[in-house]
Amino acid sequence: MVTTKKISEQTDNELIAAYLRSQDTSFFTALYRRYANKVFAKSISMLNDEALARDATQDIFIKVLLNLAKFNEQSSFSTWIYSITYNYCIDMIRKKKKLPLTFSEDVGKLSKETNVEIPDSVLLEMKQERLEKVLEKMPNGDQVILMMKYHDDMQIREIADVLGKTESAIKMQIMRAKQKAQNLYEEMFGNDPLQ
Repeated sequence: MVTTKKISEQTDNELIAAYLRSQDTSFFTALYRRYANKVFAKSISMLNDEALARDATQDIFIKVLLNLAKFNEQSSFSTWIYSITYNYCIDMIRKKKKLPLTFSEDVGKLSKETNVEIPDSVLLEMKQERLEKVLEKMPNGDQVILMMKYHDDMQIREIADVLGKTESAIKMQIMRAKQKAQNLYEEMFGNDPLQ
């Protein structure tokens, strides 16, 4: 006796294979329901605009649908969709600002400080509203990499996959971004206690 799983019980890869095989939209709808809130949350955290985030979510799922056959299972589907979301939002930010988005590499300014490892606890202990103010003043690339690491709780390997960089490059960027965050915090709030 052959039993088939309910659509809601199927893995992402099973849903993708079933959709590609049958073109039955119920399989894609299950993926949409599984990930729409996560894509929207990531979009709103990056774009800071609810209407833009809603539009982005729809556009991202259209991209996912159109490119589903290209998903090669080298990473998890959640990492793949996160990568599409991240890249889409970065493009939106670039268009909005009309400036190229780069990770700031102020090597001259940070050359001495770069070797000082800032413990994660420094960022985690900052009051939420103060941390948000610090992040607002940071370059977009630094904001995003810190959000990926500490807000989205992504592993270095996952961040490297999403950004198409090596793990060591990601570690260095995170270290520099944490240093900048601490420097900005000290400039903005001086000797006030972190809490």
